[in-house]
Amino acid sequence: MKKYNCPIEAIMDVIGGKWTALILWHLQNQSRRTSELKNLIPGITQKMLVQQLKSLEKKDFIKRQVYAEVPPKVEYSLTSSGEKIKPILQQMCSWGRENMGELIRE
Repeated sequence: MKKYNCPIEAIMDVIGGKWTALILWHLQNQSRRTSELKNLIPGITQKMLVQQLKSLEKKDFIKRQVYAEVPPKVEYSLTSSGEKIKPILQQMCSWGRENMGELIRE
């Protein structure tokens, strides 16, 4: 088990990556396929998306559902641990919405 020195360190371990919070944000209301996430997150490479999805799955914040179809269908959704992060993501979104104009000017 990992030891943290403060609570901020713990949350940053989960959502601190450049793409992690965006992936969680786009999964907060519905399951998504890898291709959907790729389209919703401009600039992320396929390799990085797959790495981030695997990391979030390993940390038990998302689950991967594989459907027995041809071609195979895979969807990602939040776990109960992932659901607990939604209020933090919504606060981040509110702050971003309120301050985006000022940040653009810098």
